[in-house]
Amino acid sequence: MITHLQGKLVEINPSFLVVDCGGVGYKVHISLQTYAKTQHAENLLIYTYHLVREDAQILYGFADKQERIIFEKLISVNGVGPASAQMMLSTLSAEEIFSAVSHSDVKMLQSVKGIGLKTAQRIIIDLKDKISKIEDTEILSKSSENKNKFEALSALEVLGISKKASENMVDKLIKDHPGISLEELIKETLKKS
Repeated sequence: MITHLQGKLVEINPSFLVVDCGGVGYKVHISLQTYAKTQHAENLLIYTYHLVREDAQILYGFADKQERIIFEKLISVNGVGPASAQMMLSTLSAEEIFSAVSHSDVKMLQSVKGIGLKTAQRIIIDLKDKISKIEDTEILSKSSENKNKFEALSALEVLGISKKASENMVDKLIKDHPGISLEELIKETLKKS
């Protein structure tokens, strides 16, 4: 399977790009998120999902691994195909989809064209447990706030405090004290638990 391509960007438009790897041009279907991140690149590394069907082999491309992980999770849901997953990733960022599933935000998922109530509910039901098991650093944005938040929640869970019990407290501490260190975040949450 093809997991990534690295080469010269030959052609790009909002739905696909062509990358030249050693003289071979690969057509890769992309989301608007990936388009925005790669449209001005000359040389690029694009993460891919290689879909093999009876009648075609299709490459889907992603600017980062987080987007590819969400794509793979979405297409594992019954009734969500690659086109729907690409539409979701064109409308919402990987972090927004992760958040919508984690917080059972049906309305956010329904904001995507073609995603109705039943599909949004199915996505949440099917992915909630799978997404909570994903390594936090694989999916969440690289901002220190998000990284600290989810590392703190993981550490607190190890210490025996449920994620549900500590999440609101951690969010409030981050809001009230921007730039709070991971250690302080954990200490303050423990004090208030």
